[in-house]
Amino acid sequence: MSGGGGAEPGAGGSKPVDDIFAKLADQRVEQWHLADSMGMLPFFRELSGEVGPRMTFEGRPVVMLGSNNYLGLTSDERVRRAAVEAVERYGTGLTGSRLLNGSLPLHRELEDELADWVGKETALVFTTGYAANLGLMVSLLGEGDAVFLDSTAHASLVDGGRFSGGTLRAFRHNRPNSLRRGLRGWREQPGAGGLLVAVDGVYSMEGDVAPLAEIAAACTEFGARLLVDEAHALGVVGPDGSGSAPEAGVEPDLVMGTFSKSLASCGGFIAGPRAVIDFLKVTCRPLLFTASGVPAALAAALAAARLARSEGWRREAVVANARRLRRGLRQLGYDAGGDDRSAIVPVLVGDDWKAATLWRSLLDQGVYTNCAVAPAVSKALLRTSVMATHTEADIDDALAGFDAVAAAGG
Repeated sequence: MSGGGGAEPGAGGSKPVDDIFAKLADQRVEQWHLADSMGMLPFFRELSGEVGPRMTFEGRPVVMLGSNNYLGLTSDERVRRAAVEAVERYGTGLTGSRLLNGSLPLHRELEDELADWVGKETALVFTTGYAANLGLMVSLLGEGDAVFLDSTAHASLVDGGRFSGGTLRAFRHNRPNSLRRGLRGWREQPGAGGLLVAVDGVYSMEGDVAPLAEIAAACTEFGARLLVDEAHALGVVGPDGSGSAPEAGVEPDLVMGTFSKSLASCGGFIAGPRAVIDFLKVTCRPLLFTASGVPAALAAALAAARLARSEGWRREAVVANARRLRRGLRQLGYDAGGDDRSAIVPVLVGDDWKAATLWRSLLDQGVYTNCAVAPAVSKALLRTSVMATHTEADIDDALAGFDAVAAAGG
């Protein structure tokens, strides 16, 4: 429907050159349709049933290497029961923002648990991790300020920098010297304002760990605040799974984390000084104007956080499984990356279509992976990740699938 004059698309007239729909003729969409017609589209596929180490996908059994369920807690009966009890007590939704009618005792308990876990004064829970990063940066960064991001930082950090009132700068991935040069150049500008450096503790696609000691030293040298996104580290890396910063002996000013990986739920948080959290409570639009997370998600995250802290075998198992997979892939001739402390094992491919073809071939062999192409990554790859609840047999069966594809020239 159109609210004004002019020719409507598909109504017999030509589209005006300034029609916002003109951009829909995009090569990416054409490639999407082509891949779909060939059965090679790896995106928006529908899963059926519970996402565990093995599952059924489109009628075939697969080893699941495409989930962020690192600690295997989504199927834990204690986490399930916590979610069910929250629904029975509070209902299915809060139908309001945190500011008004959307805060529960569950929020306070979860925020206290998370702040204690990551070693910060207090924490603030958001409905999504994306909103946490976006809201923090838009609230903190004003005109004259700058944020320096690692060049492979998560999209939520990039968008937070773009939408803020400050200047967005990037430094080379995991290169503290590149960061130092950028910070020095900024400080040499007349009237330069505040500085924030934001990095992932574990990078979601590459599976490598940030050199936080060197990055923190650069922040100290140039008077920058440090934000560490621990989304893919929390529960896996560091003492009691508390993240990459504690493991490196670093105390960042701010910590961000999510519930949609190790914590078997959905949501996110910012942890830091109470003064920062109080400021966010009155200025952060993605917090103030978004409905609160549903009770089941909060309760599941709280139960999962407590289990993640107390059950150290899960951290040991997920790291051991990742090492077994990484070692096996390399022995088969695949370019497998990722840090040995990470649950993420990327397989570098390079070409988008080759990556899609490899994804399809592996699926036919009963191995589910994630296909990552530009702009999510600079070079196409298959992103695999493991769970604490994978068995050695699961990993070996997945490797057999990779071996079969390699033998067939895939």
